[in-house]
Amino acid sequence: MDIVTTDISLLRLLQLSSVGLPVGGFAFSQGMEYAIDQGWVKNKAEVSAWIGLQLQQSVARVDLPVLQRCMAAAKQQDTERLIELNDLILACRETKELRLNDTAMGEALFRLLGSLQIDTPFKRLDEMSFVTLFAIAASHWNLKSDLASLGFAWSWLENQIAAATKLVPLGQTQAQELLGELQTDIRQAIAMSLTVEEDRIGAGLPAIAIASAQHETQYSRLFRS
Repeated sequence: MDIVTTDISLLRLLQLSSVGLPVGGFAFSQGMEYAIDQGWVKNKAEVSAWIGLQLQQSVARVDLPVLQRCMAAAKQQDTERLIELNDLILACRETKELRLNDTAMGEALFRLLGSLQIDTPFKRLDEMSFVTLFAIAASHWNLKSDLASLGFAWSWLENQIAAATKLVPLGQTQAQELLGELQTDIRQAIAMSLTVEEDRIGAGLPAIAIASAQHETQYSRLFRS
């Protein structure tokens, strides 16, 4: 699969997928913090397996298929369809923590789009997925769907490795090695996402769901105490 870009679309893609985008993606480990605390993930190889599995079984089967459909709806200014897809991806988040991670980043991106004078087809929703807002921005900047998918997957991967670098911890060299190893899986994830029918969108990763649920419970207890 060849991904074609122009200078301006590449610059917009870099802006949208940058770790400097003020949406807090680096702060959300998606269950990995608990997995590290419990000794499930202890080193570079186990980080690679943990992140790689999520990329192929979650990002490729949920985030990217919804992103692609949201971009099509945004181009058509189909608000009803965007809201439907927004509800779909939030329903796919298996824990309260994973859902809040998504909507916190979505809220931050919604505010940023307003500052960049990018209109959304809807004024505001009670809960907005980061995926939905990412698609709206990508559509506004006329990015192709495969290019937007590439940027989204890269941003997700970089943020997950940044979290692992601090939590395991890993050295900066190991982090760069992981980026090099796992970025080759992005193309495969995008190709897989294009084959996912809408009624098959979804993922089931029990260990990640358990880790996230346990992590959110720990924070709830700390808050109550």
